[in-house]
Amino acid sequence: MASLLRLQALALNLTAPRRLPFLPLRVTTATAPLAGRLSTAAASGSSPESPASEPDLDSGLYLVATPIGNLEDITLRALRILKCADVILSEDTRHSGKLLQHYNIKTPLLSFHKFNEREREPNILKRLHEGEAVALISDAGTPGISDPGMELARLCATEGIPVIPIPGPSAAIAALSASGLPTDEFTFVGFLPKHARSRKERLEISACQAATQIFYVPPHGIHQFLSDAASSFGDSRSCVIAREITKLHEEFWRGTIGEANEAFATRQPKGEITVLIEGKLISADETPSEDFLEHELRELMTQGHPLSAAVKMVSEATSAKKKDVYALALRFTFIEIIIMELMGRIRREWTTKQASVNELSLRSFLGAGN
Repeated sequence: MASLLRLQALALNLTAPRRLPFLPLRVTTATAPLAGRLSTAAASGSSPESPASEPDLDSGLYLVATPIGNLEDITLRALRILKCADVILSEDTRHSGKLLQHYNIKTPLLSFHKFNEREREPNILKRLHEGEAVALISDAGTPGISDPGMELARLCATEGIPVIPIPGPSAAIAALSASGLPTDEFTFVGFLPKHARSRKERLEISACQAATQIFYVPPHGIHQFLSDAASSFGDSRSCVIAREITKLHEEFWRGTIGEANEAFATRQPKGEITVLIEGKLISADETPSEDFLEHELRELMTQGHPLSAAVKMVSEATSAKKKDVYALALRFTFIEIIIMELMGRIRREWTTKQASVNELSLRSFLGAGN
């Protein structure tokens, strides 16, 4: 394996070969350093393989984005952070170990995933308070985006511990930029709920928004997703199905939802999938029904948004006037508002702590609150 200094020098001097659309670059190995670059890199302390020249990192939680497929898609800064951190928190140490081995990074790895993050958090916070630099990576992409890390970042921010983003690859943004769909406004939904009713409710909300909608879909769930999407969005809405982004078999399928159902009916695609669906075209004289507006208000409030914020969000997402939406909100009784706010508070706890509270416990809690 060529040294990182050689890889860095090669990246700074060589021009990537021209290629056809949607065919990712293959990973190449440097065979010789380029003169005039090594001394500059060493002097700046930016080489991941020169510990003597690397300055110590400031204490804090570093959220480091890693490649989503192509190992060339990691930044020089990310390599330096991973090299200099005291410990790297990894969703899957075996998977991340391949990345670190490829770049000859020896920093200790510690598993950190949805099954052990609550157990790990106290010790991690202790190490951060003691002045350590902790890097957090996911299996691919940006930590905390449909991956573990959101709650740890929140805890650090609450306790005054610096949280430093090290930006880089993101499947959602990569897919959006190449989709051909509007990029001026978009909503990242991520993975849909597993429960059929909750999944349908979330799709109904997305179907009425003017912004491009972005979903993460596991390969085994693409058929169910497209079927549900057709019911909520209709067959004629344009969509893009992005698969294996930055990898050898990268694919961008474009068409309508109806065409997608036909095209993928006999296919069982592999690899993580990002689905983008165009926003709803709302004419100036089209006004959503009061039932729909009221449903949107209730949904947003039970997600934890205050009444005033929910009114503003519904107004901006539809063609309804703010005063009309607010008039609907005034129909809610005081008790209804209190209950929705309580449900929103509980929902936030579920999201941040992933608590398993059954429906009976929820009803009992709301009953006690009244």
